Amino acid sequence: MNAPIPHDSARLTLMLNELRLPTIGRLWPEFAQRADKEGWQATRLLGALLEHELAERAKRRIERHRTESRLDPTKTLATFDFSMVPMVSKAHVMALATGDAWLEKGANVLVFGPPGGGKSHLGSAIGHSLIDAGYRVLFTRTSELVQKLQAARQSLQLPATLAKLDRFDLIILDDLSYARKDQAETSVLFELIAERYERRSLLITANQPFSGWENVFPDPGMTIAAIDRLVHHSTIFEMNVESYRRRTATDKQSSRRQSSSDNDSHDDNDEGGGATTMTP
Repeated sequence: MNAPIPHDSARLTLMLNELRLPTIGRLWPEFAQRADKEGWQATRLLGALLEHELAERAKRRIERHRTESRLDPTKTLATFDFSMVPMVSKAHVMALATGDAWLEKGANVLVFGPPGGGKSHLGSAIGHSLIDAGYRVLFTRTSELVQKLQAARQSLQLPATLAKLDRFDLIILDDLSYARKDQAETSVLFELIAERYERRSLLITANQPFSGWENVFPDPGMTIAAIDRLVHHSTIFEMNVESYRRRTATDKQSSRRQSSSDNDSHDDNDEGGGATTMTP
């Protein structure tokens, strides 16, 4: 049996870099020393190093996907207050956040409600959880994406652009109601919806119900066709609650009023309470 070929540390580092195994390159001296000390078998040493390499790759991949998603890092499930939207089932949201079946069949999530009710936060929170689960997500203002798709159509690049968007398991179209047919050629939005139908998922937030979508698409027929495709396989949340921003402003105003009232009361007590009545 041939003797194993010895390798010095520098040579091993070069080979690991060439193979793009940076985690093993960083950890192997420590693990090798421990293996020698504790009498590990070669398979245990190799397995431990490979497990760390794979874990670091998964971590870096998630970090890349989170960066490309353009999600607000503060809008997660941990920061979403379900008590403010009692009509939204937390269990249902948590189930969606795992991905699995609904993403595999290209189902959609539609979130309706007035401005400031938490629609974007809910959508972003689901997006973050899906990235943690290994999926790719893109968050975009609907009007912004419409402009990009329109520019792609004008340069005869629309099919290629739609193909690039296909790499995302979920596209979150925020504020669909703000995309207006008189501001851009929104038929490209319908093409995106039709292209992803039953293949890739969409999560849409909108301030207006379906009856108000006639202002988004160029004609009633396209509006009906878009809605039909979206609702065929969908989960719909209606978040008809008071604006979070308005609630916050109201709470702050009430707090200031209470503080002012307390100060006035304190001042009155100071003025009337400075003298002490003495009983003979």
